[in-house]
Amino acid sequence: MKSAVETLNPTRVRLTVEVPFEELKASLDAAYKKINQQVTVKGFRKGKIPARVIDQRFGRGAVLEEAVNDALPKFYTEAVNEAEINPLGQPEVDITELKDGETLNFTAEVDVRPTIEIPDYSGIEVTVDAVEVTDEDVEKSVEQLRERFASTNPVERAAAEGDVVTIDLEAKVDGEVLPDGVANGVSYTIGSGELLDGIDEAVTGLEAGGEATFTSQLKGGSAEGKDAEVTVKVTAVAARELPELDDDFAQMASEFDTLEELKADSRKRLENMKQYDQATQAQERVLEKLLELVEVPVPEKLLEDEINTRKHNLEHHQLGQMGLTLDKYLEIQGKTAEEFDAETKEQAVKGIKTQFVLDELVNTEKLNVNQEELTEHLMRRAASSGMSPDQFAQAVVEGGQVPMLVGEVARGKALAVVVEAATVTDTNGEVVDLEDEDETEAATETVEAVVEGDAEGDEKSEA
Repeated sequence: MKSAVETLNPTRVRLTVEVPFEELKASLDAAYKKINQQVTVKGFRKGKIPARVIDQRFGRGAVLEEAVNDALPKFYTEAVNEAEINPLGQPEVDITELKDGETLNFTAEVDVRPTIEIPDYSGIEVTVDAVEVTDEDVEKSVEQLRERFASTNPVERAAAEGDVVTIDLEAKVDGEVLPDGVANGVSYTIGSGELLDGIDEAVTGLEAGGEATFTSQLKGGSAEGKDAEVTVKVTAVAARELPELDDDFAQMASEFDTLEELKADSRKRLENMKQYDQATQAQERVLEKLLELVEVPVPEKLLEDEINTRKHNLEHHQLGQMGLTLDKYLEIQGKTAEEFDAETKEQAVKGIKTQFVLDELVNTEKLNVNQEELTEHLMRRAASSGMSPDQFAQAVVEGGQVPMLVGEVARGKALAVVVEAATVTDTNGEVVDLEDEDETEAATETVEAVVEGDAEGDEKSEA
């Protein structure tokens, strides 16, 4: 077999392959054997029909077609390896010549990973938010915990903001009660904004037994989006009582003996959260700077597929779980379809470039993924998927997705290397030290958020 490669553009090549006919012998034998098992000819036992009889009865062309279909993947793979290219997706194959007994010639056009030159990234500088936890932040955190331990007690007075009311609802559209427009015994906290627009104003000032009518646009149900006349009746009013902020509360709500210990722990947890957010911010901004330094051509077909995948996942998975259509989502976001398409394309381009650049860094920096790193990543992915580690590991192995997980961790390590070489300062002008034992896993999460499934799609599509 002889092959040659022609570069059509930075992300696409054409392979020209010439195969001597004798190299098709194994595939021809396999074709005759396959046809033998599928057909019957009077006078011959099944599977024992001579090749000449098959040629006469079914045509030599059918045999050649079967043989070529069997042989093409093998010869294509050999040509790819010989040319030392990294194909993306499936090739477009064109048989240019097939002479029985002489030769098989074909071409294969395929997208390839572009050649990327990684520049010196040690000069990258980024600024991130400073880690600052104020007394107000701590008080807010403790207050939220206090809210969780609030109790309710019935009161005989008019309902006010913050009270919990028990209500009956009836919604009418055009004077008719909706089939799904009646609800009784609904518990609602005034001011929470969790029900219909206008309900807070309607129930405020009502005592048990009081009712009011207001107009509101329905957010769901059979008449979603329509204005309805809603009658609300208050059947009970309860006041929320917050526990006193003292040592007794600390002992009830936590493992600490004093309120001061509880506040100190809250401050520490807030600091840890802000440090994590700061590290994520640094990783995102360093990645942005790195991508600005590198010229990365993006294959058109790969980009098209990635855009379609992102749209499909959003529309049929994320929005589907929330009961939203794409149109409704765009309405809520205040975006036009054109703006959404432009944003999706921009995100897809960034995801593909991120993968290409970090994969090249993995090679140039000779980064490897050890078993401990892979196991840690698998545990996190299992937790986020709602599966046990054993179930997730089995699914990964059965689906042939181990290389995908290895690639995700490797890209995280590559980003961590760049972040470590960068100069990161906070808004106070202080140099930020991001060295942490969890830095690789945190960087892996950052990369995943950018790539958003592209790694999986690319891994599956590579020939």
